[in-house]
This record gives sequence, C-alpha cells and structure tokens, in this order.
Amino acid sequence: MCLKRIIVSTVGITLLCVGSIAWPQQLKIGYVNVVKVIEEAPQGDAALKKLESEFGPRDRQLRTTRSNVASLEDELEKNELVTKESERREKERQLRDLKRKLKRETQEFREDYSVRRNEELRELEKIVHKAIVEIAKSDNYSLIIHQGVVYADNQTDITEHVLKKLAAVRQGSK
Repeated sequence: MCLKRIIVSTVGITLLCVGSIAWPQQLKIGYVNVVKVIEEAPQGDAALKKLESEFGPRDRQLRTTRSNVASLEDELEKNELVTKESERREKERQLRDLKRKLKRETQEFREDYSVRRNEELRELEKIVHKAIVEIAKSDNYSLIIHQGVVYADNQTDITEHVLKKLAAVRQGSK
C-alpha cells in the first residue's frame, strides 16, 4: 500500500514538472457560440433572402393549389344535394387528382428547399470558420473552442468579435 502511494506521488510530480515545461507561457483560449454567430451573421440574412427569392414563387403556387383544393371541397359539400351523380363523381376525381398533385409538389418543394438550405448553411459555416481562424491568428489565440463548453466568461467568449468581423466582411463585399 505504501509503495503504491509512493509510485503514484512520483508519477504525479513528474507529470506536473513535465506538464509545466510543455505548456506555453501565455495560453490564450477563446470560445465562440457558433450557433449564435450563424443565426445573427449578416451573411445568414443574405442567404435567407436568397432562398426566399428562389423558392417564393413555388411556395405561392402551392398556396394557390391548397386554396383550389379547399374551394373544390367546399363546392362539393355545398352542392352535394343538387349535383348530378356524374358531375359529383367528376368533381371528386378532380379533387383527388388535385390533392395528389399538391402532396407530390409539397414533398418535392420540401426536399428541394432542404437541399438548398443545407448548401447555403455549409457555405455560411465556411465563412464563419474562416473568420474565426483569422481572429485566432490576428489576436494570438492558442485555442478556440465552440462545442461542448459548459461555461465561458466574457473574457474568453469572442462570439461578438466574430459577428463584428463578419459584418465588416459583409460591408466590404457590397
């Protein structure tokens, strides 16, 4: 038991001595809340507007189709007693076809939007990563952390600094 304590103590002291030699004198660590940066970056707003302009017409078309389905359903319900059987069947067939079309187009819209949104998000992540690396190099950070952080004080949290850099980059590209 005593020998075990001596060995553990010796290993601990050795690690402390070697560890203190290996660490640089000034270790500068920063933390970035990447989720906040992506949500608030001006480049994110630009990407959102780009997506809205690209998918806006299709979205309006889907809303029009939904409206047509609703009005056709209302028409069938209101005129149920006065409509001929053949006309009713034809309207029901039209309604069924329209619902299928709406469902298919909605699915395609969601898939296409998701793919494009992910493309834009990847591009934004590259821009954010580049800004963080530039800040790390220019401000002599040894380490910048962005995930798995339980606490970061105001001195280590450089999120606002990254947002300002992204805003400046955005202003420079206009």
